[in-house]
Amino acid sequence: MGEPPHRGADALVAALAVHGGRMAFGVPGESYLAVLDALRDRTETLPFITCRHEAAAANMAEACGKLTGTPGLALVTRGPGATHASIGLHTAFQDSTPMLLLIGQIARGMRDREAFQEIDYRRFLPELTKWTGEVDDPDRMAEYVGRAIATATAGRQGPVALALPEDVLSAPARRQEALAHPPVGAAPHASDIERVARRLHKARRPLLLLGGGPWTEAAALAIRRLAERHHIPVAVSFRCQGLIDNRSPVYAGHLGIGANPALIARVRKSDCLIAIGPRLGEMTTGGYSRLDPARPQPQLIHVHAGAEELGRVYRAGLLVNATPAAFAEALAANDIAGDWSAWCAAAVAEEMAWRTPLSNPGPVQIAELMRTVRAALPEEAIVSNGAGNYAAFLHRFFVYQGFRTQLAPTSGAMGYGVPAGIAAALLCPDRPVVAFAGDGCFLMSGNELATAARYGARVVFIVLDNAMYGTIRMHQERHYPGRSHGTDLANPDFVAYAKSFGLEAVRVERTEEMPSALTRALASGGPALIHVPVDPRAIAPGRILEDGGGVSPH
Repeated sequence: MGEPPHRGADALVAALAVHGGRMAFGVPGESYLAVLDALRDRTETLPFITCRHEAAAANMAEACGKLTGTPGLALVTRGPGATHASIGLHTAFQDSTPMLLLIGQIARGMRDREAFQEIDYRRFLPELTKWTGEVDDPDRMAEYVGRAIATATAGRQGPVALALPEDVLSAPARRQEALAHPPVGAAPHASDIERVARRLHKARRPLLLLGGGPWTEAAALAIRRLAERHHIPVAVSFRCQGLIDNRSPVYAGHLGIGANPALIARVRKSDCLIAIGPRLGEMTTGGYSRLDPARPQPQLIHVHAGAEELGRVYRAGLLVNATPAAFAEALAANDIAGDWSAWCAAAVAEEMAWRTPLSNPGPVQIAELMRTVRAALPEEAIVSNGAGNYAAFLHRFFVYQGFRTQLAPTSGAMGYGVPAGIAAALLCPDRPVVAFAGDGCFLMSGNELATAARYGARVVFIVLDNAMYGTIRMHQERHYPGRSHGTDLANPDFVAYAKSFGLEAVRVERTEEMPSALTRALASGGPALIHVPVDPRAIAPGRILEDGGGVSPH
């Protein structure tokens, strides 16, 4: 027998392998059968993880991009598959995460007839991607994949989508050479670093704000050591707490939803605010109130990987086009003079006080529960979450200790934590993974327990259940006290639900039951779930829902 025919799908999979593809997530579809056939011969090097919904597959790919810094891969079919997956593209775009979504497409000869599940993705997806392309020629497959990977990883990283007509995938193709593209990133000029160093030297109240990407662990450590050497307080942008060990003597807290008012005040008082990496979007700036876009901000030094972001919202005193990693390493290598011990110590003391557990109504004390989980996990454990008021307890009271150990969507997407936790467990099988979810957040992707069970993903799901969409209820009670509507939830027995998939599962009704439940879950050797009913009045840290309506301090 001769050599098997080489198809467009084979060229695609070969190119993905050259570019470092480690794992692909998807829901199979008839539009890309040839790709599934090609992947069958690469199960050891590029496994295909069969998911139960395309939104989860896209979220898993996005999570892989966050953890590795290389594009996460998702494969979906046309029409419904692509539209379901668009949530993952949106998260990757807002989070600046490298990702590649591969979409099976209708055959070329059927275009413009509104064929079965037909969508023109080059018109539909540009708002959600850095680039959306369609491969018309199987002999150009490697070229398109190369461009997609280069685009996803260059500058401000983000998602790319490629539409793949089914007849292109099954058509004969010449064997194509693919060359791995190292990410293209801007580096600061020596004069940039000198100007930053001069401004820092003159400052009385400097503050470093880390976020965005791309970062490397070495660069994050270098900037932390610089800050510790000169006692410069370090804050992080929304859901970027894993960029610095939160136990560091310079860690001043996070700027996001539920940020410490004392830290917000320090941002406003700072005479040298060096933002390394974040876009300074709505969540980090508190609805653009912590820094006013309508006024020049001469104290702000904004460092960002994408030149197009600099000056887009804020008129800063100094703009530096550089990747956070390149800038951090260059600044750390500079001979900076100065020490801000008193300013830094006060900022850290305020963060430590803010982190002190608060009580809440009910037998489960959520802040203490977060501390219990932290105490049971090693530094390198990965913690994921989606969106909801439960996350405010996690971000405030959980102490992140390792690089990129926080896996959460800055896009604020519900349903993210479960698939992200599964992806992390499959990608990093030697690291413990805990996925937090509220009851509403969990059931947006709870069907993926089937995926976790099938592949033996060692992830512990912790479901905080208050029988409502808590964030929206809180806003309702603030704006329309006593008139909540549409936010109550009727939930299943989460323990029985998890056990139906074969998971270890337990219910925790009191704070003191958590240590043994978590020990049991971590020791199970596979996926496990802990169901934690919480008092509905415990709506947010330091806030309760009143029985008659409204929200009040607690």
